Amino acid sequence: MAELVIWRNTSNGYGLLQIALHWTLAALIAVLLPLGLWMTGLDYYDPWYNEAPDLHRSIGVLAGLVLALRGLVRLTQAQPRALTRPGWETRLALTGHLLLYALPLLLVVSGYLISTADGRAVGVFGWFGIPATLHGIQNQADIAGDIHFALAMLLLAVIALHVAAALRHHLVDRDDTLRRMWRPGITAAGTGERE
Repeated sequence: MAELVIWRNTSNGYGLLQIALHWTLAALIAVLLPLGLWMTGLDYYDPWYNEAPDLHRSIGVLAGLVLALRGLVRLTQAQPRALTRPGWETRLALTGHLLLYALPLLLVVSGYLISTADGRAVGVFGWFGIPATLHGIQNQADIAGDIHFALAMLLLAVIALHVAAALRHHLVDRDDTLRRMWRPGITAAGTGERE
């Protein structure tokens, strides 16, 4: 039974499932952001002109699926209690975590609106297509593209703050905030005991 428990969150620590989803989404975003910036500079004659956007869209759909699963896990499992900190810091952390869910979701939606503006389905690694359900709006690709870029830059800033806060907790406060996102079962006291 202990093997099943390690997969689930408790009020003291994250389970392996939430940890795996966190780092999988982080890795996908770490690929999507630079790929998206790089591909906007490609000219028509570059061999990656069509390949890079196709890859970006496919990885974006995968990130959307991981994000949906992560949200489902967050809603259905206990969440570890925050380590003691001042009220303003707790509110700031809550806002940051909310943005780390909302911004990728909005990026998936705006990316979908860019990709389907001409009525074509979004191909996913050549395996299947997601149909264009909302298309034909005047300047849809341009408007959604501007929003997509602004959201990506905002997400990059929020990620930088998130990483800085995690490092501060680890190096300055010397608490278990970061350790809890690396190893299942790490508690606020660092004992590794599960509930």
